Amino acid sequence: MKKPPFYKSLAFAFKGLFLMLKNERNFQIELIAFLVNIGLIGFFRINYIEASFIILACGLVLVAEILNTAIEKLCDFAEPNFHSKIGIIKDISASAVLLATLFAVIIGILIYWPYLENLLSL
Repeated sequence: MKKPPFYKSLAFAFKGLFLMLKNERNFQIELIAFLVNIGLIGFFRINYIEASFIILACGLVLVAEILNTAIEKLCDFAEPNFHSKIGIIKDISASAVLLATLFAVIIGILIYWPYLENLLSL
């Protein structure tokens, strides 16, 4: 099978992103959290290195959510009925999103804490 040209591959990727935005509530919430963080980076004038860590952490959560959704969709396609092993696969996949989110929250606390202390001491 011939590989599609780059622009078509890019179109497929954007279609997947659009489907995530349209259909996945958790992805929508995580994207809003990412946008809030972008606003906070500007509000607190966070330096480039710290901002990079925040963006990377938020990005990792979004990527984990996309991969989790892909695994869940594949499992549902392979076995439409309930199966305990499929449930285990889905739980493990969801745990990746949970860990990515926990690490992002920890990174956020570590970075934002001094800025919040400074803001509240005014």
